[in-house]
Amino acid sequence: MTGYLCSPMNNLKLRLHPIVEDNSSRYGKIFDWIIQILIFVSLIAFALETLPDLSAENEERLEMIELFCVVVFTIEYALRIFVAKKPLKYIFSFYGIIDLLAILSFYLRMVADLRALRAFRVIRIFRALKLVRYNRALRRFHIAYTIVREETVLFLVVTCIMIFLSASGIYYFEKDAQPEAFASVFHSLWWSVITLTTVGYGDVYPINTGGKVFTFFILLMGLGIVTVPAGLSASALSKARILEQKEHLKEEEEREGE
Repeated sequence: MTGYLCSPMNNLKLRLHPIVEDNSSRYGKIFDWIIQILIFVSLIAFALETLPDLSAENEERLEMIELFCVVVFTIEYALRIFVAKKPLKYIFSFYGIIDLLAILSFYLRMVADLRALRAFRVIRIFRALKLVRYNRALRRFHIAYTIVREETVLFLVVTCIMIFLSASGIYYFEKDAQPEAFASVFHSLWWSVITLTTVGYGDVYPINTGGKVFTFFILLMGLGIVTVPAGLSASALSKARILEQKEHLKEEEEREGE
């Protein structure tokens, strides 16, 4: 009896899986294009909602577009969980979290229409990240991140340490000359960030000789902070392309074998 009940469910999964997960099939391509078009429509509607003096009629139309998009995205999210071999793995994966964020703001507003919850509407911009799944070139960034994940975390930790140390150093050099701009280490963090990133807005800068010399060395380190992630990304993207080519060749061999 159990096998009889499970069989139709398994058949349904087998039928839906190539549509939802395989964009090389005919219906899979149609499914992907529909989702991509709706992502763009949803993002444009979000941008239009920010226009001042929007009429009540247009607001209602945009709400209807939002409702339609959310319904489709919710169905897509449910289908992906349904056809996934390991549903929990998908739910907590990068794509699973993005798919959830894409619809979360709408349902939060339905639970309570509080002003504080209106801020969650900005979560809708995460729908742009859904496009990563449907574009091979963009998907390569996700593969590249997995390759250099440990190096990236290490780099971020070192960067945070450098920001704190440079903020502490400039504080002791400039606290007497500029007590308002460098009132504490926390006040100095802004100078540290814009200096290490070589942005240099010019709103906060050292005036003492010691502070200027210290800034020179911080700027040199800042150049390294800017170039390191660029090098890591370029290397990882090259490796990601090689991995994609190998996977593509493997898929072609499997199709020829069938």
